[in-house]
This record gives sequence, C-alpha cells and structure tokens, in this order.
Amino acid sequence: MSSTNPLRGRTLAATADLSVDEQRYLYQKTRELKAAWNTGGDLTPFRIHDPELNVYLLFLEDSTRTKESFRNAANFHDIKLNVFDPSTSSFKKSESLVDTLKMLFGYGRRSIFVMRTQMEGVCRAMEEQLGDYADRIGRERPVFINAGDGRHEHPTQEFLDEFTFLEQRAWDDSRIHVALIGDLHHGRTVHSKADGLKIFRSVTVDLVAPKELTLPDSYRSRMEENGFEIREWESIEAYLDAPEVCDCWYFTRLQLERMGDEIRDREDELREAVTFQQRWLERLPQNTRFFHPLPRHRVKPVIPSFLDATQLNGWDGQSINGFFTRVIELAIVAGQLGGDFSGAGPAPESKDESFITEVALTRKTRVEDRFKVGIKPVDNGTVIDHIAKGGTPEEIWDRIYRIRRILKLNVRGSQGVFHGVDPRVYKGLISLPDILEISPTELKKLAAVSPGCTVNLVKDRSVKAKYRLAMPPKIYNFAEISCKNAECVTWPGAFQNVPPYFYRTVGETFTCRYCGKRHEYGDIWDL
Repeated sequence: MSSTNPLRGRTLAATADLSVDEQRYLYQKTRELKAAWNTGGDLTPFRIHDPELNVYLLFLEDSTRTKESFRNAANFHDIKLNVFDPSTSSFKKSESLVDTLKMLFGYGRRSIFVMRTQMEGVCRAMEEQLGDYADRIGRERPVFINAGDGRHEHPTQEFLDEFTFLEQRAWDDSRIHVALIGDLHHGRTVHSKADGLKIFRSVTVDLVAPKELTLPDSYRSRMEENGFEIREWESIEAYLDAPEVCDCWYFTRLQLERMGDEIRDREDELREAVTFQQRWLERLPQNTRFFHPLPRHRVKPVIPSFLDATQLNGWDGQSINGFFTRVIELAIVAGQLGGDFSGAGPAPESKDESFITEVALTRKTRVEDRFKVGIKPVDNGTVIDHIAKGGTPEEIWDRIYRIRRILKLNVRGSQGVFHGVDPRVYKGLISLPDILEISPTELKKLAAVSPGCTVNLVKDRSVKAKYRLAMPPKIYNFAEISCKNAECVTWPGAFQNVPPYFYRTVGETFTCRYCGKRHEYGDIWDL
C-alpha cells in the first residue's frame, strides 16, 4: 500500500473493508464521474493510465450485470483486461485457486483480480496467500475485489446500492428507512447492507420475508450492533398494515439454487409473500422507489413487469450505476484516485496481548493455602486453576482433557473438579510438578482453549507469578478448530489449504475471518 495513498492496493473482500469515510469518498468520486460523463466533461482524472496493470475477471459462477459492468469499467481504463474462462482451463482438472492465481499473477507487473465464486471467503484467503507469495518474490501485492461469494457478501453491489440511495435522497445522508424484501437468508446483497447502510447517520430497516427466508442471526446482530432500528414482517401484505411504511423498497429474488428441497417445494407460497401486486399501488407512500440487484425471474418476478414504466422503477438507474461505481473502485485500488483522501480508515485490529494479565502478588502465597484439597500441593511447578468455573462437572472434565490434549501436557501430574466456598460452583484444576515456566505462546493457546482460568507458577512451595487469562480476540493456528460453514474456503472438503481463523465479535461469539459466519465459542472446536 502506498504511503501517500491509503487506498491504493486495498482488497475489497467485504463491505467493511472500506470505512464509512472511505465509502463516502467513493460515492463523491462516483458522483463527479457521472456528472462529467453526462455533460461531456473531462474524464481523464478518473482514468487509470497503466498498460502494465492486468485486471482479471474470474467469474466461477454465472453473472451478467456484475461481470459486464466490470468488463466495461475495465475497458474505460488504459489497462490490460483479461477475462478468465474456467471452462477451458486446468481449473476443470481440480487445480487449486491459489495455483491458478499464482500463474496469472506471474504474467503482469501489477494485478487486480475481480472474482465471483460459490465458495465463501475466497478473496480474503487469496489476498493473504498471494500477498505472501508476492512478498517472497519481491513483487507488488495483488488486489482482490469480491464480485459475490456464495451467501456471504457482495460489496461492489452494496457500494452501487448505497450510491443509488444517496442519489435518490439528493445526497442527504442523515437518515434512511429501507425495506428489505424477499430471500434475505441466501441473498448476499442484503447481507452486505449490515455494514453498508452505516453511511447513513440514522437507519431503520424493515425486514419482509417468510420465516424460512429470514435474515441470518449473524447479520441481524451486526445491524443491531451498528445501531440500526429493526422491524420485521412475514409478507408484503402484512407490512402494508404497518404504522409507517417506508418509501425505499429493496427486493431480492428467491435463490432456489441455494435452497433445500423442503423449502423449494413451497416455492409458490414463499414467492407470493414477497411479490408486489397491482392492488397495493394506492397504499404506497408518495415518491416510493423500488430497487432490485437483478436479474428478475422472467416468469415469476417479485417486481412484476407492469411496474417497469412507472415512477416506482428505481432498479434500471440502479443497474446503470454499477458501471460508474466500478470504474471508481478500480481507480481507487489501482491508486489513480485516493491521494486526496483525508478521512479515517478502518479501525486497526485488536492486539493479542490484552487478554493475558499478570496479577500482582501482594503477599507471599503458600501453595497449601490454595491447592490442598484432593490434590497434593506441588513444591515446584505449574498449577492451572479456575478451569471452566461455573460449569457442570462433565463440562469441566471435558475442558481439562481438552487442555491436556491441545497443549500436549503428556507429563505426570494430577487434575480434578472441585468447588469453592459455594458448594454449587465447580471449577477444574491441573497440577503439573516440575513444569517451571510457560511460554507466551502457550499462555495464548491456553487462553483460547480455556478462557477465565488462572496460571500459577510455583517455586519452593510459594506462588511466584500468577496470570489471569480472558477470552482472546482471535483464535487461530489450531488443528482442533474449524468453521462450520461447508461453503467456506477453509472447509476441509474445499481442498484450498486455508487454515481457520476466528475473531471475537460480541460476548463469546467468534466470526470466521473468511466467510463471516458467527459461532458460539464452543462451536468452533472439533473436540
């Protein structure tokens, strides 16, 4: 990344890869480009002039609007455009993504990969793996732009949607009230709105979908964490009886290809709940606009064709905006634009060490005072205490064995489950004679395996050092963890050799770095 241009070299794997200020910069530059385009103005400031820059379109899943808008956006620039056809390549011979991309990356001085895949989290994983490869061979890191990955996100669609919403509101970003209608469960464009709508200072979201197609809890939680007001209905007809119906309706198609047979069997019923009917026209607020990422189903569209020539039609202009926003996205990540950006970027990642606290010892603590019941005190060694405190004896024993196994504590020692002053509150304890130190790496690993425990280093029957371990901000580099999303790039069956990596979100939930799926702490472990 350039020191003078904070946006050059940025991968766009998820909407949150651009901060709110950076998104506003994107929309301002898009507004300037569109105005110049419509009035015959000078387009030179927006155009990349670098014949050695390769832009690859790798669409491993079918697409029309996203692919063609990116093709035309790339052709706007003075660059090399390559449209990769997986059907005629070794990719059909089960070649890994990283091997394919290494090959393509080797053919140019600078590379931007625009990718659409059924597999989720690909752009983030390739950013890391190809970035490391570029560092090793002394080349500029490639850029990845996510053009839609499974049910995860579609950030470039989100950027054009938010630009369209702002345009509709005459660039007033003080408030938006939007209805999200249709297949909210599988629709990645809706998922991206959990972060994209943050460009508005006040947000109300009306979720309109049958219960089988409701927004996944992880994205709903993110909306709540971002301060959005959320309301919910199971059909358009029920929504029209709401106290306040909004004037911005965003429809998504039923993604039958991602549904199980049980839901597909109820297609007609589900479609009816989210399809607009002519008899409802008079119930709409004044100046209502309908939007849709497209395509519509040609036989059973949720926005019927009788609305095409009405003032409700916001989707045609929305589709056109895809060209303008993607011209600017390419210009930003290539470094043509961004040198004048002066706002805030994304928040830095949290530090690893904050969850390990060394406890000050205010008095000489004799081991007999603390660890005498049921286990012989150690004269010299390590005692891990407060393991899974408050859990059931079965849960605590499970955690004890997990600690032993993952930290490879195949040494003599003892362990047990005890209660403290309150006989109803249990905790676990492991006593390890002659283990006189524990490394920072082992402390981090222990915190991940058993947050809330304490580590006591004992010498001459006295505690010489004590550490209290909290829930860590990240959990990774464990063979015993996995993302439970079978579409994730880290899924073993994908054979992409991407190790799982989780970061803590709220409470004891952890989110996959790649596909965005949230897990409860206990669910990430395979033990």
